[in-house]
Amino acid sequence: MQIYLVGGAVRDRLLGLEVKDRDWVVVGATPEEMGRLGYRAVGSDFPVFLHPDTAEEYALARTERKSGKGYTGFTFHTSPDVTLEQDLLRRDLTINAIAEDLNGELHDPCGGQADLEARLLRHVSPAFVEDPLRVLRVARFYARFAHLGFTLAPETETLLREISAGDELEHLTPERVWQECERALSTQSPACFFNLLQHIGALDKLMPGAERYNATRFQMLTEAANFDSEQCFALFAFSLTESQPLDNALESIRALCRHWRIPNRFRDLALQSRTGLDELARMEEITAEQRLALLKCFSLVRQPERLNRLLPLIERLYPNVDIDRLAQQTQALLQSIAAIDNRALQAEGFSGKALGEAIQQRQLDCCRLYGEIA
Repeated sequence: MQIYLVGGAVRDRLLGLEVKDRDWVVVGATPEEMGRLGYRAVGSDFPVFLHPDTAEEYALARTERKSGKGYTGFTFHTSPDVTLEQDLLRRDLTINAIAEDLNGELHDPCGGQADLEARLLRHVSPAFVEDPLRVLRVARFYARFAHLGFTLAPETETLLREISAGDELEHLTPERVWQECERALSTQSPACFFNLLQHIGALDKLMPGAERYNATRFQMLTEAANFDSEQCFALFAFSLTESQPLDNALESIRALCRHWRIPNRFRDLALQSRTGLDELARMEEITAEQRLALLKCFSLVRQPERLNRLLPLIERLYPNVDIDRLAQQTQALLQSIAAIDNRALQAEGFSGKALGEAIQQRQLDCCRLYGEIA
């Protein structure tokens, strides 16, 4: 039995990046032998085991054969006679097909180290076209490594276009598409993910409203930024619907979230941003009633710390706004609202509905003083 570190852990170490997860491949072993050594079997598609101490994943070396549509349409074969090279040859990109044995020696039958040096994303074999999920994975790796100068090999782009032109993308589940999108939104160059999908003809098949996607606009909004995935999706949804009337834009965002089954926290921030960031950027110009409604729309009265997640979005969407002044004045307003003493109002005799109305009136009084209490 031989054990090798494989995939992302080897790739990232060679790139000088932090290694977060480690995956292992085991050659020359059987499921029974892994069980005797204390490894715990997980998964039903092929033999994967968790290490008894580290809980890291150890997969038996395997080969695969296309047997149906989509990324799940494969038949896997594992046995002690499957070699390391055979296992590596079934992987997507050469930079992900490098293994390291327990002595630190690298095994690189596909030329992954040379492609790392050349900053090249290149497929391992013609079997690449059999898995439609690789369209999304390559786009995500492109987004992740674009800041390091990585480019796409022309022959790999040709295969991506071939997959996109067929019907295989239709067999990807919405949840799996969104999973790759969410990971891409967390990279340093999220626009590269959607730009590549658009370039190879895949975005139209994967996303409703793709014809409105403005690659230049989204790239400008996210370039050299440090947004989390929720903020980034809000900017994506904003740029996707910027040319639409508000009601149409909100329905487009809802439709996209339904289609990809996107978690509510992403949907809500995107809808709120499309609805109210323009007014939040113009807090000095709107009425006290509008200010209070806006603060409640963004849940800022109860969660004033959320303002720190909204200000960077405003800074990108409305670059002419004095963001420091807006931050100072709005934070002062939220502090004044938080200082309203509910118990003092109760001591004055307010209760029930009247108490709620009194609190609302005090909040409006604070909103009328916006800019004067900073």
